Amino acid sequence: MTPEKQLRAELQRINGKGYKAYKDIKGNYRFPHYQLFLDHIQGDPFATPSRARVRVDRQASGLGPEITQNRSRRIAACDFLTRRFFACCRKFSKGRRGTGKGGLIAIDGPGQEILERTSMVITDAFVEARFRIGLPAHGRKIAGSEAEAMFFEELPRIVSHSIFHENLDSDALYRHIKTAEDTDTARSQLTGRGLIAFVSDGSLLPRRSGIDPRPMPEKDAIAFKSPAAYRVSLELPNAGRVSGMGIPAGVTLIVGGGYHGKSTLLSAIELGIYNHVPGDGRELAITVENTQKIRACDGRSIEKTDISPFINNLPFQKETAEFSTENASGSTSQAANISEAVEAGAEVILLDEDTSATNFMIRDHRMQQLVKKAQEPITPFIDKVRQLYADKNISTVLVMGGSGDYFAMADHTIQMTEYQPHDVTAAARAIAMETGTDRWEEGGRHFGAIRSRTPLPESFNPYKGHNKLKIAGRGLNEIQFGNESIDISDLEQLVDNSQTTAIAHAIYYATKYMNGSLSLKALVERVIDDIHRDGLDALTPYITGESARFRALDLAGAINRMRSLKIRQSQ
Repeated sequence: MTPEKQLRAELQRINGKGYKAYKDIKGNYRFPHYQLFLDHIQGDPFATPSRARVRVDRQASGLGPEITQNRSRRIAACDFLTRRFFACCRKFSKGRRGTGKGGLIAIDGPGQEILERTSMVITDAFVEARFRIGLPAHGRKIAGSEAEAMFFEELPRIVSHSIFHENLDSDALYRHIKTAEDTDTARSQLTGRGLIAFVSDGSLLPRRSGIDPRPMPEKDAIAFKSPAAYRVSLELPNAGRVSGMGIPAGVTLIVGGGYHGKSTLLSAIELGIYNHVPGDGRELAITVENTQKIRACDGRSIEKTDISPFINNLPFQKETAEFSTENASGSTSQAANISEAVEAGAEVILLDEDTSATNFMIRDHRMQQLVKKAQEPITPFIDKVRQLYADKNISTVLVMGGSGDYFAMADHTIQMTEYQPHDVTAAARAIAMETGTDRWEEGGRHFGAIRSRTPLPESFNPYKGHNKLKIAGRGLNEIQFGNESIDISDLEQLVDNSQTTAIAHAIYYATKYMNGSLSLKALVERVIDDIHRDGLDALTPYITGESARFRALDLAGAINRMRSLKIRQSQ
């Protein structure tokens, strides 16, 4: 470990030289209260800033063993410190200096969710923050004095105020970890209670806007209150007994007038797979992990997916048990999305009629009379939703405001009125029995088989141009994999750019298990098992602070959307 004074001397020596001379400072340095690792030095002031780490002795940090005594607490503590480091970068860094991205000191910036990340690592021996630092320049000449200020004035202040317990808000830290611990405990109780989701009384579900995930100001929001019929209580280690609405397994409809909160409730259920920060309002709006939001996605690529439970007898004898297309319609894309979710291990399906293909969801009696089943390849979801639960044990939560035909299919019907839920199950059943329906069931007696699929190794090429490895997340909606841009915009449960970055690397990592015989589900499970054992660091050959945890369903969904994907289907 090189003394800090050597870094200062090197910066003075290379001051004014060409930018590439910054390569000379790569290495590890011993500062009075921490170690500094300069792992990768950028080659140009306009390039992605350099990768760096600071490591503090755990005992010296003052962070006691109680904050990492279980997995929930450890993840939450890392999340809290990441947020603190992020805030201190903004407070103590003077920002851009000189050319390009010089002067930048930045760490992964979390949102409303508490995610397992690589940005902060806490072990029994040390606490490590991983961040980016933009080495400053004037033109393409090294600005050594500005770099000195960053390393010897700004960074020490950031580290001191973000990692050492004496400078932290202890109450906020413990509130953060206890909130996450309670949420994980509550989620672990759902299946045993026959539930797929839970929303606590007092939750504030509305968001500020469709592009701002922060909670609506409390003065403008209506606190959630469970109807008596669905009220359950959970015992939590920190909050004690908490009551709220439990959504049972089965088929659940969410109904109500426009702008009364149907989609708001579904969105909370959709994102209940994550823990949320204190003050978010959805801290105890939780859902079982293997919950998949489904929507239509016109134009997506589908490769040998069995959509025969929903679509069959296409014109010109086009195969639907091994359906492939480069330009799916709304109905075929939604059918494929459900089939692929079933194949990947989903336990709950979420749908909103607003983002669904109408002809996939319902075919009323009048249309059945005009267009006979022999001429209609689509079996609508209404005729499969009960079979999905009966045959596959997969529950469905469905927002439906336009078709009462679903009343007869539902185990539970919840009506949202002015953002408050009401149990209208009995009324919906009575209407279904009194008015009946003349439509004919078209789904047969069983849901049907979903055959597993095996990805072929030759369809995965991460190289672009002259054998240059190109793997990257591009925001929430796109992954760059070699020459291919993977559109994942319909995977709506991804919430953080670092998740897409991690998925991009996970696709490449998965290729080491591809032997032409391992199913997609088994392949994805191996990757997830490795992450459970070795952490997200397993996905990259170098240390990075820009990956966040994703689910097996997310990785399978991204692979299924590759236009280069080639599949061999099991028989």
